[in-house]
Amino acid sequence: QHALNSGIRRYHVAPVLCQRAKVAMSHFEPNEYINYEKLEKNINIVRKRLDRPLTLSEKIVYGHLDDPAKQEIERGKTYLRLRPDRVAMQDATAQMAMLQFISSGLPKVAVPSTIHCDHLIEAQSGGEKDLRRAKDINQEVYNFLATAGAKYGVGFWKPGSGIIHQIILENYSYPGVMLIGTDSHTPNGGGLGGICIGVGGADAVDVMAGIPWELKCPKVIGVKLTGKLSGWTSPKDVILKVAGILTVKGGTGAIIEYHGPGVDSISCTGMATICNMGAEIGATTSIFPYNDRMKRYLGKTGRADIAALADEFKQHLVPDSGCQYDQVIEINLSELKPHINGPFTPDLAHPVSDIGAVAEKEGWPVDIRVGLIGSCTNSSYEDMGRSAAVAKQALAHGLKCKSKFTITPGSEQIRATIERDGYAKILREVGGLVLANACGPCIGQWDRKDIKKGEKNTIVTSYNRNFTGRNDANPETHAFVTSPEIVTALSIAGTLKFNPETDYLTGADGKKFKLEAPDADELPKLEFDPGQDTYQYPPKDGSGQHVDVSPTSQRLQLLEPFDKWDGKDLEDMLILIKVKGKCTTDHISAAGPWLKFRGHLDNISNNLLIGAINIENGKANSVRNALTQEFGPVPDTARYYKKMGVKWAVIGDENYGEGSSREHAALEPRHLGGRVIITKSFARIHETNLKKQGLLPLTFADPADYNKIHPVDKLSIVGLKDFAPGKPLKCIIKHPNGSQETIMLNHTFNESQIEWFQAGSALNRMKELQQKSS
Repeated sequence: QHALNSGIRRYHVAPVLCQRAKVAMSHFEPNEYINYEKLEKNINIVRKRLDRPLTLSEKIVYGHLDDPAKQEIERGKTYLRLRPDRVAMQDATAQMAMLQFISSGLPKVAVPSTIHCDHLIEAQSGGEKDLRRAKDINQEVYNFLATAGAKYGVGFWKPGSGIIHQIILENYSYPGVMLIGTDSHTPNGGGLGGICIGVGGADAVDVMAGIPWELKCPKVIGVKLTGKLSGWTSPKDVILKVAGILTVKGGTGAIIEYHGPGVDSISCTGMATICNMGAEIGATTSIFPYNDRMKRYLGKTGRADIAALADEFKQHLVPDSGCQYDQVIEINLSELKPHINGPFTPDLAHPVSDIGAVAEKEGWPVDIRVGLIGSCTNSSYEDMGRSAAVAKQALAHGLKCKSKFTITPGSEQIRATIERDGYAKILREVGGLVLANACGPCIGQWDRKDIKKGEKNTIVTSYNRNFTGRNDANPETHAFVTSPEIVTALSIAGTLKFNPETDYLTGADGKKFKLEAPDADELPKLEFDPGQDTYQYPPKDGSGQHVDVSPTSQRLQLLEPFDKWDGKDLEDMLILIKVKGKCTTDHISAAGPWLKFRGHLDNISNNLLIGAINIENGKANSVRNALTQEFGPVPDTARYYKKMGVKWAVIGDENYGEGSSREHAALEPRHLGGRVIITKSFARIHETNLKKQGLLPLTFADPADYNKIHPVDKLSIVGLKDFAPGKPLKCIIKHPNGSQETIMLNHTFNESQIEWFQAGSALNRMKELQQKSS
């Protein structure tokens, strides 16, 4: 540059100084390039407008604005119109997303998109057998996804390739990317400095259709990390601690941005672990600033060219000095102790040193029946290495796991590499069963045989969620989440009363010994072993590809448009159920055995709200039919109301719809005749999903009004002709004795979302706009 400025031709100036070389977003899309120049341009426009330093989250989010010059920007208030770089879908949610995309009538996706087969493989007897069984059972669904991907230009990762979030980290996430995924743990990609956000399928359809994607402008919570991780403390403990501080709804509407000198002591995959489980505090996403740990990971996964480009733009991939956060939490990693959270909620945090005493006091079973490591949260090479380091010590003293023990590799690349490097052998020798590269027990895909349903027991996992019945459909299973190395240590001891930092084990020779803190490489010394090739490229022209959906299929069903709003107020609605307490998307639309119906809306609607507790009788899946006065299952009652032409509503508690991104929890009530969901508060993704499907998610202006509505009442929502952003709606409660009272309900609809409601769904509105433009 000096030579150019001085006019002296002393050096050969590489063309990259004049025009930066193009770098592909991934090996699988060589003609789709990273556009840091546009990111830089947008950031500069917004910084000039706001005239203040920007957080990293703001840089990447605002750097993807559709119109950075005119977009109204106010944290926590305005809706942003964004242009994400790519879309990722897991197979359970991809079915409905692709069915909706087919309904749109568009010929091809507008942005790079992928489908990942990881949710439909049930853990039963081991990796190879379980994978063969899944391919056979799910052949119809896999064929649909593969052919739909080929026809519409979507890459297809076959069953056995691994968990979507590990595949994204290995291949698709990069510093500064904006990626949306149809799974709530998509924020995992924040470990590589990207803004990766979990959404419902209808949101994914918007992006694949080339329509600007709407997101309420997030607040930014800063987590300043000081000190250094060491000993038994792991990256998992950071997010377990944060979850204990913020609770399951404390991150709602915000991005969690980690910063500070402690960041550099965490591996890239460790940062991904922390971002992944940010979903459990309701955060929009989580992110770390670009650093050398990310650069190292990019290089090891064959993306040194991306790292080199990121180095050039690093000023845009870290927060500005002096930027302001809406809230700041500070954690000293040198003082942080190993944690274990649970049971039944991921924000009930305990130091591992205390959990034994707490469990005895609370009456929780202290004997551990099963320890499970892996999942999208903790299945990296480093995680497996640290667990193997613990197991190796036990083997050296003649011990094996007292508890049953399972291992889930995060991807085919991880599986092949830990087999080559001996970690898998050690974990098998200590008593472990290596499962398929899939979600497995973490999402309830577990054919558990060691207990009977209703039997009180404890399991410990390195997973992310531990809602009632989530892993094994047994409401009496007390599930605790912790790091893989702590799971391994506790499985060897067989009890929650064991603290590996202080307690001793007795070896086969009768001598006592203490486990040393595990140490393992964050990345393999050799290159990663990619294992089997499991990727299907979409053809250049897929227009001739046939996508088969049989009209008699029990797994797949083409979608029919939902009915438009008739222009009238919603009067005399019955209450299907008034929910008591926690109601996650697992309660609204259970996973496990129901996953096989994720592509068939009518069949999966038979699980609507079967896990929610009815405040009237304290039971699950038992509600009063207001027309017959008989109690029966929730789905049956909803179908009866629909048959009789009666609209209905659901009344919920706090943080309604927390957990998974599954839009089936919104599609099902809409399909069965529901129109309104009224709660004290909503989880972000679920609230958006409800809007997308033409439902009205409303919140009590006064949360105490929850107590004014009874299951036997009728409700009317009035004033819908004047439905407008920021304007509360009136709800008239009619009691059986003839009396009535009025309460006010708030909403977060903007103008375009009101159009979704009026059209019957966001997809209906998209079609209306297409017809107008043509």
